[in-house]
Amino acid sequence: MSPHAGMNEATVGLARGPLAAPVLGRVVGILAARADCPIDRLDDALLIADAIAAKAANFAEDGRVNVRVVAEPGSVELHVGPLLTDGAAGLVASAALPGIGNVLESVADELESQPAVNGHAEYLRIRLGFGARLKSTKGSEESDVS
Repeated sequence: MSPHAGMNEATVGLARGPLAAPVLGRVVGILAARADCPIDRLDDALLIADAIAAKAANFAEDGRVNVRVVAEPGSVELHVGPLLTDGAAGLVASAALPGIGNVLESVADELESQPAVNGHAEYLRIRLGFGARLKSTKGSEESDVS
């Protein structure tokens, strides 16, 4: 894991193996907590992390991907890549579970394929939104931010 410019951002390098899901899940959980993510959406964020950890390496040239996790008040984003051409669509499609449907499509608010800077790969941007709670300056009152 490497820290980026902001305290609410980290990048995790994933390869196939038994530690991919637990490590990514912990990082997503920590950053979601910093963004005041409600518990129901935290469960959704962890489902997304599990799906990415289980499937993303299948859509990378060398079986390794980076996942940049960015937390802001009201949202958590995961940027997954570099992926092969059409890897973002393949990764999303691979998240379908029999009898349940597609995990990524059902819990993410936004799924977007983005080209890599070099044009030879692509990234999948996954955004999970939620209403953050900010403390009022008047004391213990809270207000919703959407």
